[in-house]
Amino acid sequence: MMFNQCPKYGMTSVCGQRRDMEDVVAIHPSFCRRDSLFPSGLHFFGVYVGHGCSHVAKSCKERMHQLVKEELENRETSTTKWKEAMELSFSRMDKEVSEWSTSVSTTKLQVRAPDITTVGSTTVVAIVTPDKIIIANCGDSCAVLNRGGKAVPLSNDHKDGARVLGVLAMSRAIGDSYLKPYVVSEPEVTITERTEEDECLILASDGLWDVVSNDTACSIARMCIDGQAPSPPPSPRSGSRSSGGDDDMNVGVAGETSDKSCIKKCNFTLSKGIFILKKK
Repeated sequence: MMFNQCPKYGMTSVCGQRRDMEDVVAIHPSFCRRDSLFPSGLHFFGVYVGHGCSHVAKSCKERMHQLVKEELENRETSTTKWKEAMELSFSRMDKEVSEWSTSVSTTKLQVRAPDITTVGSTTVVAIVTPDKIIIANCGDSCAVLNRGGKAVPLSNDHKDGARVLGVLAMSRAIGDSYLKPYVVSEPEVTITERTEEDECLILASDGLWDVVSNDTACSIARMCIDGQAPSPPPSPRSGSRSSGGDDDMNVGVAGETSDKSCIKKCNFTLSKGIFILKKK
């Protein structure tokens, strides 16, 4: 089944208790046009969660979609090729960041700045095609599909429980050159066929998922889509994965169609990092 229209989308960011926001969202509709049969092209959505500072996350925002486009234009898009394209894109991004880290390390700057070898970013990217959703995930951000009102996880977070070398909570990330080879940039890639039951795709940082479960997020989406969002709304902390909630939150959501009235009904979710698009 083909869906040739560009999906509607939205995003929101909420800064936690840190002084600066280290997370960013990237949305690039029709970033790659491979076939005249698909006039709307392919669509790129990414959430980058920085640690150490925001440099690597911002670099990913500026460059990742360009690297993915270059890789896709150089190969066919079979299941195997999708995986190769995403893995190479992440590897190239990691290399660019590492080269920047090395160049800065060898420059004698008399300024106060974070140790750039400890700067990194987790990454979750979605490529939406007319018939597929490709997810590439590296870290603890997650992608969840609302299909027929049910939460369908499209990724796994890469938290092994213990910290890598007692420092980093994730086993995969872009950057963090001081933890190589123990922290890798290779993404987990999943490919999902689109169906008419798909209502919205939620990409979010751990700042959201640490306090909101997949089912709760999709339940909120279902209420908004059905026009049943209560006022005042229930706390998004219900059904949370943990008792956290002080981290930065970044969320990008894509759906088939949208309605401004639904956006108004869902304003309460913005404070907790969810933005829902209504389906006709």
